[in-house]
Amino acid sequence: MRILLTNDDGIRAKGLEVLEGIARQFSDDIWICAPDEEQSGMGHALTLTRPVRLRQHDERRFSVTGTPTDSVTMGLRKAMDGPPDVILSGVNRGANLADDITYSGTVSAAIEGALAGVRSIALSQVYSKENAGDDVPFGAAVEWGAKVLAPLLDTPLPKRTLVNVNFPPLPPSKVKGIRVVRQGFHDYSRGTVVEGRDPRGFKYYWFGLEAIEHTLDHGTDLEAIDEGYVSVTPLQLDLTHHSSLGSLAERYAG
Repeated sequence: MRILLTNDDGIRAKGLEVLEGIARQFSDDIWICAPDEEQSGMGHALTLTRPVRLRQHDERRFSVTGTPTDSVTMGLRKAMDGPPDVILSGVNRGANLADDITYSGTVSAAIEGALAGVRSIALSQVYSKENAGDDVPFGAAVEWGAKVLAPLLDTPLPKRTLVNVNFPPLPPSKVKGIRVVRQGFHDYSRGTVVEGRDPRGFKYYWFGLEAIEHTLDHGTDLEAIDEGYVSVTPLQLDLTHHSSLGSLAERYAG
């Protein structure tokens, strides 16, 4: 099995090291192509207004001066000498749950892989406020990563789909198991924008300093994490709201 690893936290991220350890439990044919610097929150951005540079660190390890999407594209088209069987993105430092997946560079890297027809899986480690920054513990991902991936690596997946995995912010022994669940929803209407001033007196603004509220609807990724389970959510790239097609078409009927 040939596996391509990427992320949005950057080539030097601890989570990428964790992911490589997980991947090597399944294969020795591991390739890495990740952003040169952190690209969190970039979503499915593609660099179009400046050149992208590919840097080789060793035989199968590369970094890209661009986004997670750029990294997957360059990995598939320039870095690797043949297509991968699987693309793994992560392990992200922080949750990618509910609506957050629309912002997530981690998930978007897996989306790019799915668009290329490659089995793609995004993995993220949720953490608590007490363990932010460089102190985020990846123990749950280390211990449960292979257990989650094993069934996903040989399960048939429909075209243009991917899988989003989140590990709860718990010691490995406290994780209760794995749940396959749907995407939940946050309440972004209550998000805050904090204003400050830099040393030169100019205003700046910082997003997302407070936790976003959400409801723990039954059967969602949010509920699974809250109850101490690893969440596994299949995602599709078809964003069409199919039930609205008929009623909307009637509005244009002559």
